[in-house]
Amino acid sequence: MINWNIRPVFKARSIEKPYTFLVKAGISPHTATSILNSTSKTLRTTHLEILCEKLNCTPNDLLQWTPNKDNPLPDTHALNRLKHNPAASDIGQKLKSLPLEKLNEIAAFISGQQSPEE
Repeated sequence: MINWNIRPVFKARSIEKPYTFLVKAGISPHTATSILNSTSKTLRTTHLEILCEKLNCTPNDLLQWTPNKDNPLPDTHALNRLKHNPAASDIGQKLKSLPLEKLNEIAAFISGQQSPEE
């Protein structure tokens, strides 16, 4: 089953009020609630496009596939790329716990001032 996996993206982007973010992005309050609760049974491509634009991500970042235990797919199936990866959603918390020296190294790496080997 494919569901929304949007909360980890909000967490990674430090968006503390996802509902407000969705409504300000142009999504109706009812639909925003459905998306956040993963109860939406339909997927409008316009909503998906809005979210991808505002969150600088791809549809694969916003969707999660849960395999059907009664009908497993091979490990090589493309849907496996939509399995949830919880590690990325905790990046903000991990960054908060790093010493300042390490944060400076990461900032320098991101801005292209040094290579990862340095």
